[in-house]
Amino acid sequence: MSEDHKPTINHQEPSTKNWFTSWFDTPYYHILYKERNYREAQIFMDNLTQYLNLPDKAKVLDLACGKGRHAIYLSQLGYTVLGADLSENSIAEASKNSNTHLSFKVHDMREPFEEKFDAIFNLFTSFGYFEDEADNLKTLIAIKDSLSETGFAVIDFMNVNQVIETLVPEEVKTVDQIDFHIKRYVKEGHIYKEISFEDQGQHYHFTEKVRAFSLKDFQELMDEAGIYLLDIFGDYKLKKFHKTESERLIMIFK
Repeated sequence: MSEDHKPTINHQEPSTKNWFTSWFDTPYYHILYKERNYREAQIFMDNLTQYLNLPDKAKVLDLACGKGRHAIYLSQLGYTVLGADLSENSIAEASKNSNTHLSFKVHDMREPFEEKFDAIFNLFTSFGYFEDEADNLKTLIAIKDSLSETGFAVIDFMNVNQVIETLVPEEVKTVDQIDFHIKRYVKEGHIYKEISFEDQGQHYHFTEKVRAFSLKDFQELMDEAGIYLLDIFGDYKLKKFHKTESERLIMIFK
């Protein structure tokens, strides 16, 4: 993928194979989601790092970091942080914030790192994208293999029970004078979000597809990967996880 990568444009039924390689690399992805709550994310990072009691100058990996907003904040908390993402455009943008304690690189989460980390964070449902089910297990094993002996990993995923129960089938969201027409549905164990819009006379159509992993699904994958699940939380204030009510499924493991 190059810096001048153009968005994939679909006029017919969109292909979902590796959809993230095109959608995440477009400016439209960041436009649609730019109103995400930064303060809430910072509170989550504060709570998480305090709970983990990470050592001073701990090495932290933000896996699937996007443009690096969480990696930047983690470095401000005093950690040495690497942000990694598959999107070259996102990493190019994030790298503008690099310093001696903060760096970024293009990386596929299915592959382990040579260096070891005291903590690995995979935040805001950045898991379960792959077409091949085996890649989800491969990612967990890569995370495990990239941890130091005393390191912890965190996956922050949606609570699929709550998401499916409250799914909004259709809506129009207007951001920066672009009308994003969004359709959501569940099909064959995945949650789909189809996004259609026009900009400068051009029609675009993208599809997000995420595996609807439940806690039980994760537990089975983690058992297979040889991972020990330490704790589970249901929101960014680290409240107890409730299967039907919690907004998030936050898993701490090693």
